[in-house]
Amino acid sequence: MDSYTPLLERSRVPQPSLQKLAVISIFEKLRSAPSYIGSDSDPGTDAISQCLHSTSPAVVDQAVRELCRLVTDSKMELSRGLLELQSAIEGSNSRFVNLFVKAIGFLVHVGFQKNISLFGVESSESHPFVKVLSGGTEVHSELVQQVLLFIYQNKGLRIVEVCDFLRPFLNFSVLRIAFSDSSASSFVRHLVSSTASLCCSCPREALPVFKLLMGCLRYYPQKNAEDSKIFISIMEYMVDAYTVILKHLVGVRSLINEAQLCGLELLETVHSQHSDHCKHFCGSEPIVELSKQLLVVQKELGLSYIPELSLPMLSLFFILIRSEFEHEQLPVLRLVLFLLKWKNENEYMVGRAQCDLSEELLFVFPVINFVSSPSTSVKEAATDLLFMLEKVLVNFALAPKEELSLQGGFPSISKPASMIFRLLQQLWFQDQSLPGSFFLNFASTGKTDVKEMNKGSKSWLSQLEDYSLWLVERRKSLLPKSQSQEIFLTEMPLVLSAIACGLFMHHSLGCAAIDSLAAIGIMDPKLGVTLLLTILFFNNIFSSKGIGFHDMLLKLLGMLPSLASHSVMIPLVVQTILPMLHKNAEPFAREVIQRDMLGQAIYVGVLLPKGFTEFMSERNICISMAASIRDVSRKNPDRGVDLILSVSACIESQDPVIQSLGFQSLAHLCEADVIDFYTAWDVIAKNVLGNMVDPVIAHSVCLLLRWGAMDAEAYSEASGNVLQILWEVGTSRHTDHGSLWAKARVSAFEALIHYEVPHIEKSIPDFKKRNMEVLISETNPGVIRTMEEFEVKICFSTRRRLIKEKKVMGNKIEKLLDVFPQAIFFSGKNSNPKELPGAALLCLSFTPKGVSYQGVSKGSQEVHARYEKAVVEIAASLQLSRNIFLALLSLQSWKPFMQRWMRANILSLNAKAPTTIMDKTSKAANAILKSMRRIAEESIPRSAENIALAMSALCEVLPPEAHAVKSTASKFLLNWLFQYEHEYRQWSAAIALGLISTCLHVTDHKQKFQNITGLLEVACGSKNSLVKGACGVGLGLSCQDLLTRFEAVNDSNLGQEAFKMQEMDLLGKIVRALSQMIRQLTQSSSDLLESLSSYFPLNACDTTVMTSELSSKNSDDLEEDIWGVAGLVLGLGSSLNAIYRAGAHEAVLKIKDLIISWIPRVNPSVQSSSFYDERSEIVLSVGSCLALPIVVAFCQRVELVNNSELDHIVSGYMELISELLSVKKSGTFHESLLMASCTGVGNLLACILNEGVHPLEVDYVKGLMELLRKSYSNPYPPIIHFSGMLGVVNALGAGAGNLMHSYPLMISSLTGYEQKGSSYILGPLISSPACEPLLTSLMQEIFLVAQNSDDHQQQQYAAWAISFLRHRLWSKETKELQNFGHHFQTDPEDSKSVSHSFSEDSTVMKLSLWLMQLNYSGPGVISHVNTVQTVLRCLSQAPRLPALDWGAIIRRCMIYEAQASELIPSNSDIKKGNLRVECLQFSLAHANQFDPLLSFLDELSELSRFSSLELNLQSHLFSHVGDLIKIFSGSKLEKLFDDITIYLSSSVSSYQVYSPSQQNLLRVSCWKGLGNCLDEVSVDSPEHMPNIEKCMEVLFSLLPALQSGGILGADQVDSKEEWFEAVNCLAKARRGWLLDLLQVLEADLVQEDDHFIHVAKKIQVRARLVKIDSIPLTELGRLKAYILNTGSHGIWDVFIEVVAALQNAEGSVKRQWLVDSIEISCITNYPSTALRFIGLLCGSCCKYMPFLILDRFTVLSDLPVTLTSLLSEPNWEFVAESVVSCLWTSMERIYNWATNISQADDSHSPSLHSIEKSENAMAAFLTHVMHQTCVYLKDYLPLEKQLRLANMILP
Repeated sequence: MDSYTPLLERSRVPQPSLQKLAVISIFEKLRSAPSYIGSDSDPGTDAISQCLHSTSPAVVDQAVRELCRLVTDSKMELSRGLLELQSAIEGSNSRFVNLFVKAIGFLVHVGFQKNISLFGVESSESHPFVKVLSGGTEVHSELVQQVLLFIYQNKGLRIVEVCDFLRPFLNFSVLRIAFSDSSASSFVRHLVSSTASLCCSCPREALPVFKLLMGCLRYYPQKNAEDSKIFISIMEYMVDAYTVILKHLVGVRSLINEAQLCGLELLETVHSQHSDHCKHFCGSEPIVELSKQLLVVQKELGLSYIPELSLPMLSLFFILIRSEFEHEQLPVLRLVLFLLKWKNENEYMVGRAQCDLSEELLFVFPVINFVSSPSTSVKEAATDLLFMLEKVLVNFALAPKEELSLQGGFPSISKPASMIFRLLQQLWFQDQSLPGSFFLNFASTGKTDVKEMNKGSKSWLSQLEDYSLWLVERRKSLLPKSQSQEIFLTEMPLVLSAIACGLFMHHSLGCAAIDSLAAIGIMDPKLGVTLLLTILFFNNIFSSKGIGFHDMLLKLLGMLPSLASHSVMIPLVVQTILPMLHKNAEPFAREVIQRDMLGQAIYVGVLLPKGFTEFMSERNICISMAASIRDVSRKNPDRGVDLILSVSACIESQDPVIQSLGFQSLAHLCEADVIDFYTAWDVIAKNVLGNMVDPVIAHSVCLLLRWGAMDAEAYSEASGNVLQILWEVGTSRHTDHGSLWAKARVSAFEALIHYEVPHIEKSIPDFKKRNMEVLISETNPGVIRTMEEFEVKICFSTRRRLIKEKKVMGNKIEKLLDVFPQAIFFSGKNSNPKELPGAALLCLSFTPKGVSYQGVSKGSQEVHARYEKAVVEIAASLQLSRNIFLALLSLQSWKPFMQRWMRANILSLNAKAPTTIMDKTSKAANAILKSMRRIAEESIPRSAENIALAMSALCEVLPPEAHAVKSTASKFLLNWLFQYEHEYRQWSAAIALGLISTCLHVTDHKQKFQNITGLLEVACGSKNSLVKGACGVGLGLSCQDLLTRFEAVNDSNLGQEAFKMQEMDLLGKIVRALSQMIRQLTQSSSDLLESLSSYFPLNACDTTVMTSELSSKNSDDLEEDIWGVAGLVLGLGSSLNAIYRAGAHEAVLKIKDLIISWIPRVNPSVQSSSFYDERSEIVLSVGSCLALPIVVAFCQRVELVNNSELDHIVSGYMELISELLSVKKSGTFHESLLMASCTGVGNLLACILNEGVHPLEVDYVKGLMELLRKSYSNPYPPIIHFSGMLGVVNALGAGAGNLMHSYPLMISSLTGYEQKGSSYILGPLISSPACEPLLTSLMQEIFLVAQNSDDHQQQQYAAWAISFLRHRLWSKETKELQNFGHHFQTDPEDSKSVSHSFSEDSTVMKLSLWLMQLNYSGPGVISHVNTVQTVLRCLSQAPRLPALDWGAIIRRCMIYEAQASELIPSNSDIKKGNLRVECLQFSLAHANQFDPLLSFLDELSELSRFSSLELNLQSHLFSHVGDLIKIFSGSKLEKLFDDITIYLSSSVSSYQVYSPSQQNLLRVSCWKGLGNCLDEVSVDSPEHMPNIEKCMEVLFSLLPALQSGGILGADQVDSKEEWFEAVNCLAKARRGWLLDLLQVLEADLVQEDDHFIHVAKKIQVRARLVKIDSIPLTELGRLKAYILNTGSHGIWDVFIEVVAALQNAEGSVKRQWLVDSIEISCITNYPSTALRFIGLLCGSCCKYMPFLILDRFTVLSDLPVTLTSLLSEPNWEFVAESVVSCLWTSMERIYNWATNISQADDSHSPSLHSIEKSENAMAAFLTHVMHQTCVYLKDYLPLEKQLRLANMILP
């Protein structure tokens, strides 16, 4: 300091020259001084500071100059020089401020010239001019001058760099206005105006400067009116300067296009201050004037109209619809008119295609709105503009329609005006572009009807109409509305009307647009006048020639009634419309107006009777008047009464149409009860009776006559006449005017439904008979459907008495069977059971009469001893003779014997100490088994065979719970089975084990497997043919229980699937073993037999090879072992149902064909070189004759055999028996074949006739019966006689030798109802009146043989045969047996035998009998399928039915459609399969009453049978699982649900072969059914819920991904229905299970898209459940952080569902979701995901919601508008600051990320590293979106953040 002190002292002398020299010396010294005293040292710095802060002007002036020289000479850093000068300003005298500013300006210029990088400032605060600006208002003027000088000095090529340098300063200048006094705005005005003026002097460099100024002015704040005035003033300077510049550039023909675009940008800047996010205080007039100035100058200079002017046009649209004052409206109208004229002058629209959609379409409705203005100026301007717009509309109507050219890339940032036009474009071209769904979907109207859903995605116009009308209803009901809905009602109607009106000229959307506009008019009555003028305006256009919009014209005029409903509008409408009603007016318009408007009550004066006289010559006008009278009567009956004379005039008219309208008018008046029906009827009856030949009149009369039902009893005579008229119309048949008469007949029956049935029966003679005749002869579908309702009413009106049905003797055969035991066993001769052993087993009880069980055990011991004795005697007497068929008869006979023994033992135990029922059963069974084991071991072979069979019969009669006894018996018999040295033990044990395997407890699967494995081992290892055959029978019996039960597998090492596979493996082994043994024994080379093994391939883990050790035998050996081969065939036939359950349906058909082919004369066409020789054929035919009835019965049940096959089989049996009986031949082959064929044909007849499906000719059946009589009456061996007798009793239903499940017979109920004189039998043979004499004769003959015969063997066989039939028809032990394990004492009468009696002529009885006799007369008598369906539907709704064989009836109906198909016309409207569905529905309705129906449903619901059903039947069963749960037992339901799960999830089920739409149908039905199940059972029920939930889990896994948006295809519509049903079903499930099912882990959300689909489903289901209030919203909120940090493509659809669920949430919840979402966007790895959700949420809640499109990119481009609009609403303002604060953080993160990507900089912060690379493609787009959003919301940001925002350079 000391070195500069003298010089500083010299600077203080009072001589300016010396002062300057001193300063010069100081700075010269600074230049040359060493560093320690240089300019950067403290002494040097202090010296400079003292000089600059001196009070002497000379010192300061010279110091500034010297400082600048130091910087210029590079002796001082520029930044240091600027810093010294800026510091000097802050503490200097105001006189020196300008000097310092000039110096700073000079240094800035010098620095800019040297190196532009010196000014790469990071913030506005570091900008040299900004630092100057902080010096106060004194610097403003000079600073402006320096800025201008800087621009001017650096103009030229560096002007862009100049603008970049000045941008932070200008941004700061503009933004600080909001944070400082008015001087800041004055400075900006001065700066901008001066800069604009400077641009005029250098126009070639002006455009970049203008863009700089416009960019900065975007941030101009307007907090009050003064700010707005200054902004307008600034813009006026800008516009004036632009005008000068543009004129210059146009004059020199330079940069014209750039200048014009710059003008548009300036225009956009002007309009930006009139947008929603800016508060405008000065109105729109100054903005419009500036816009006009900018546009007019372009036109005056000869510039062309360019497409970019569309955006200003859209801005003008918004300004126009918001303008409220005339002085605002008029300039806008004139400016729009100016633009349209400019367009036309430049031929911009000439020849333009419809792909160039014009924004002028939006102006049509607002301009029409101003046509009604009282201001002459406004009206004239609007009229002129409307004239121009009319040309635009006509041009669009005539212009060619071309496809829209789709632009790629990201959409531009949206503005309110652009969103409106974008929507219009989307709607206009929705059939050409990829359409999106709309945010209007979120507007809840409370509609969740799946039928609405099935119509597909509704158009925006339809959604708008629904939403508008829904808001109207809420307003009428005074229900609360959200704030967004209030805004919608106040601000949006005019904009929406403009869009709808703009679509009037669309060829396909025009009608929908008119409907939408009408709905908006109802919502906002203020638009009434405008709507009326719109109608007139477009009426003029549509009426023009060449337009071709006549349908639109009708639709348009249809708006008039709703418009006239507003009282204020009535005078205007009347004034406008009445001239069109004059007679001289244009006829078409007059007709339309009368038709559409005369229905309003205001026009009743026009509808007086004189009008019909005036317009008598013009029929159309009269018809219109009549229709109007009808409409008045319907809508306003009180006013309609005033037109009663006009109604009378219509009725008296000679024109049928006018007359019918008159009757309809009167009907409406009677309906409203303003006119008494019977009073009116007395007057008009004469007009009715003579005019009923016309179907139009008949229809209307019937509509009227329905209202006579109320007082029908009071006016009995008149009502009787009315009913007769209705009946005559309903039953009339006319060939001409078919559709019209059908309509009349429908209305007649609809009227009859309203009358009471007793009154109808009284008024119509022989009503019941005639009603039945009409119903069964009707063919018209519409009439049938209506008659169905009529019949249902009749059915419900029938009175019934509850009675107990008593069993009565149906015929002589039953009476004969009733006395059979007394006649045979108690006559004295045959009292010893060993005399007639078979009959004794079936008929006798060995419990001594009078034995007391009370208190002692002696009685029980005596009973037990007697049964033991009987066993020994009978077993010894009943010879089986190595005959497997006799063994089966024996086993079948032992069953009732064991039932009685068990009953006797249990009764004896009841007398002892009280124990549980199961204990008594087990004790009784153990005692019997113990005795039988002892007897068996001690008996001779003949007896032991029977004892082994008796053991299996014992096991069969035991309840499932007695599994210990069955297991013991199995082990005992298994021991016998492996005793190869004892044939009698092996073959009897084999059959017995097969039967026991079918009745083992489900948990005894190990024992069952051991039994089957043992049978397979012995069958393949034994050399004895009889043993092989017996094993074959045992294996066939074992198959009955395979693949039936998997639900109770308790072995932890053997799950259900493994258990099923093991049983499948066993079945395969059985089929392969049986087919191989048949081939080996018979040396057959049948390809079919060999191919059976291919359906059951060897398990890879199975190394066991089943091979028989039996060597080939010659014919003689085969003859000896014929029953061995027969047993194998019988076993193969018995395995059919298990093979079917395994899904091998083709194998079933092959086995059927094989067995048929092995029977001579039955089906020789199948026979080829399949047999070794004739002997082997005979050997195979014996077993086939016995097996074929089993096969046919099964195939008939599962519809695998047709009627022609059945006829061939029966005729083949007949030919075979006839041939065998005619051949004089003896021997084992012959006897065995005759025995098998006679027995088999009886079972065959029974299985066909008892099924009640296929009719057989009476003569044919009688012929077979005669052959059977011949077999037992001619001199044949006793065994042949026995087979003939068995054939007879089997034909009657005895089922001898058939151990398969048999179905109960319905005998007494059918006897009286068979059609008389029929040549066919359909139903049990024993109930056939046609065959009763023959059958009675046959049974009497057998009875006599059994009672007394010289041949004891023959007598024994005859008694045995009759006993089988008696036991089948009379025994009750089967029902008692089922009660062993539960309650033994039961009512001997079945609980379901309680029924209602029906009179012979009751409708229910007649319909039932008609259905029973359907096709009773055989082929050729075909009733219409529609009639059958109708009868079924009627009976389905009947509460009770008569006791008929409904099982047979329904099975017959199931195949009826196929039988009648040949006679159904090809053009029939019958939907194939409907009849079968109705059969199913009937069964569901009445299964609780009739066991056959329950059995029918049980069969169909079996997985194997279900898989083979048609799709519609499967769907129907699925949808009615809720009904099945009411009728099935617990175990059956458990299996049912397991089967459903397997069917839907198995890869081999028939479900997999269906198309996606068919699969969807099944899943929808299943969801419905499970939902009904949940309605029926408690969710806490442990019995059914686990199974139902398992099904729902499978269905949920199959639920397709839910995709939103766009016009839905068929598959997507199906998916929506499936989702609807799935959500409804899941909503009923247990909460805990449901949340577990829908649980989503964080790890799930980071998976690949394929896995994410499943996760997305869970979230979407949660959202829908929240939407229907099934689960709380918090369950969805827990996933918030996860779903917003997911990058999967499918998250978009999830967001749509989540936002839809939030629509009904409280406002606080929505606000919290918004805040949380924006916070998450600051840290998420997927910014686009979070921002999309924010865009969806904001869009759904803001006022622009109706205009937004649901698109994953558009929702982002709309975010600046939607979020800004939302936060401006009062309910959202208090969260605005927190939202914007987080938004800023997120924006900075995205900006830094995008900047780093654009600069390829990897050194960014860790927070940026977390953003996934998959987001990089959207970085720039997201930056622009976030930046614009923050710009709109900048008022919530502090100044430093606003500066940072404004200075950002976007990538």
